[in-house]
Amino acid sequence: MSAVSLAVIGGTGVYRLAQLQDVESHELDTRFGKPSGPVRVGTLLGHRVAFLARHGEGHSLPPHLVNYRANLAALQQIGASRVLALNTVGGIGERYAPRTLGCPDQLIDYTWGRVSTVWESDAEGNVGSEALHVDFTHPYSPMFRSKVIAAAKVTGAALVDGGCYGVTQGPRLETAAEIARLRRDGCDLVGMTGMPEAGLARELGLEYACLAIVANWAAGCGDASEITMAEVLANVADASAGIAELVGELARG
Repeated sequence: MSAVSLAVIGGTGVYRLAQLQDVESHELDTRFGKPSGPVRVGTLLGHRVAFLARHGEGHSLPPHLVNYRANLAALQQIGASRVLALNTVGGIGERYAPRTLGCPDQLIDYTWGRVSTVWESDAEGNVGSEALHVDFTHPYSPMFRSKVIAAAKVTGAALVDGGCYGVTQGPRLETAAEIARLRRDGCDLVGMTGMPEAGLARELGLEYACLAIVANWAAGCGDASEITMAEVLANVADASAGIAELVGELARG
């Protein structure tokens, strides 16, 4: 199999990359257990790209039960060194209206109880011999993130540069008061899957960036009254229309 130049993790509403050709499916096991589903490896604009659905291809895994360690380890096992995370989120800041794509540069972790480090027992009860304190000043790899932004410019995708992603526990959506707190904390986006994924990617030495797909206004923001899954999925489908082209351009470099 030729080298994988890029791996993509799909979030809610993005369970496959339909444009992948000559797809090979890999059922993998890792030292952290099994990933959310098969890793699909195919050709996109002449480059080998891996895709994994974070919640499973049937959206069977809620955010707090995703095996983030296994997902990233499986992508690393397939040969990927760069991971583009697609995260379906709610918009808080004015720049992040529904159907917007964004590339945040910061995050705040509000999750709890999730396995958040590779330095915790693996599937066989093993723990690394030396604790690893990684620098996380910039949670998204700056160089890789700049390439995502450049790829968007080449393909003509409208992409908001920067912003802070607040990661909540889920699976329920947030109250208006919780979103007001996130706004006071400086969050522009809210979602449930940004952590521990970003931190684990750093521990594993993977280049990692987030492409945020704004599916709805967060509670109490914009003109939101009630958030429905029908609205979320329709907005994700609309905002995702140009992602395959962006990924193909990103895979070139």
